[in-house]
Amino acid sequence: MADAEGVRLQKVLANAGVASRRVAEQLIVAGRVRVNGAVVDELGARIDPAVDLVDVDGVAVQLDQTKRYVMLNKPTGVVSSMRDDRGRRDLREFTREWDERLFNVGRLDADTSGLLVLTNDGELAHVLAHPSFGVTKVYIARVRGAVTPQTIGRLTRGIELEDGPIAADKARLLDRGRDSSLVELTLHSGRNRIVRRMMAEVGHPVVDLVRRRFGPLHLGTLPVGRARELTTVERGALLTLSRAPGEPAPPGAEETQ
Repeated sequence: MADAEGVRLQKVLANAGVASRRVAEQLIVAGRVRVNGAVVDELGARIDPAVDLVDVDGVAVQLDQTKRYVMLNKPTGVVSSMRDDRGRRDLREFTREWDERLFNVGRLDADTSGLLVLTNDGELAHVLAHPSFGVTKVYIARVRGAVTPQTIGRLTRGIELEDGPIAADKARLLDRGRDSSLVELTLHSGRNRIVRRMMAEVGHPVVDLVRRRFGPLHLGTLPVGRARELTTVERGALLTLSRAPGEPAPPGAEETQ
């Protein structure tokens, strides 16, 4: 961590946009800054920004400014690939304003819209895309038929699919009509097309599906087809999540909705 050849911690925090150098010094003295999990409260501490992990009040700080983190509200009809060999619309059209070579974290199928993270941070992408890390996603599904409270209960208690049992972390009925209903599902499963399969199993096939949340990120008012860089707060939350303990998943275990 700290050595005479490193950079002073308060300077690193200031360069990362956390606070001015004077305020950063106050954060350090107050014991609110950790380096590699250990509190550092001495102003003379030096670190290697290329290696060490820093957090303030438990929230990770992005030190590598070459990394880009982008939120896209993916439209339907677009495949979750940076280059589609079948000539379909892909993600390249939404990344032209960034010089870095971005790639998608996980997938949404062509018929699903909503929040997709694009980044050039391979380590973070690995953590967030794989089901063993249990990143929570929130979906809004327009489904056929009038969903009852009993059906919502089935979704949270668990149902049996061909590849094993599954239960929603949370389920809410947002709107019910005679011909269709609006259901919100919260899941951490990484199984392919799990929302569509769950709703079909309980007799309410999905008509339209949107992912509104991904981990700590919320789609908010970002228009369909638009992309933006994550804010400092969003980046901190995402990096904090990616640094949480977890077991690596087997290759190819990415989800598709």
